[in-house]
Amino acid sequence: MRSLRIKQVVALVVLLSIVGLSQAFVSTSLASDEVRSVDLPSPLCDSLRASAESQLAFHAYAIGVQVYRWNGTAWVFVEPRATLYADATYHGKVGIHYVGPTWESNSGGKVVATRVVGCTPDPTAIAWLRLQTVSNEGPGIFDSVTEIQRVNTVGGTAPVAPGTAVGAITEVPYTAEYFFYRPPE
Repeated sequence: MRSLRIKQVVALVVLLSIVGLSQAFVSTSLASDEVRSVDLPSPLCDSLRASAESQLAFHAYAIGVQVYRWNGTAWVFVEPRATLYADATYHGKVGIHYVGPTWESNSGGKVVATRVVGCTPDPTAIAWLRLQTVSNEGPGIFDSVTEIQRVNTVGGTAPVAPGTAVGAITEVPYTAEYFFYRPPE
């Protein structure tokens, strides 16, 4: 009985150590992202630069799908659906991204934005974007966010082949990085 109790305590200590290390990793990732600037292909994507009076608040990696519907003559964009992660290996889920466009954190905070400008450095991938916040709500990482960049996209473009029937839906996988900016504190 005593041996079982000791094993349980050891297992709990190991688990707490792992949780502590993962939290430290996420904190370290965020700290290093605060000083990282977004690499933009110049001059093609210079218009995507965040305003000089803003500071990086958060950086997330997304993996998901771009949803399209066939209207009989073309594929029409419907919505994005993606999961947001704290690191480039898609560990540490921090939120989701969906129609609006909306980004929602695990803590329930949300930011909704609208497209300002885009550029397409890779014709096989969806455009890189700069977006302006329309609304924020709730606490957490999206509080006070005013601008968002979507960069380093892979995939997600509408299919080249026509749909098989009007109303047909297709989901095209994509990845991207999102940079969220707020006014300086």
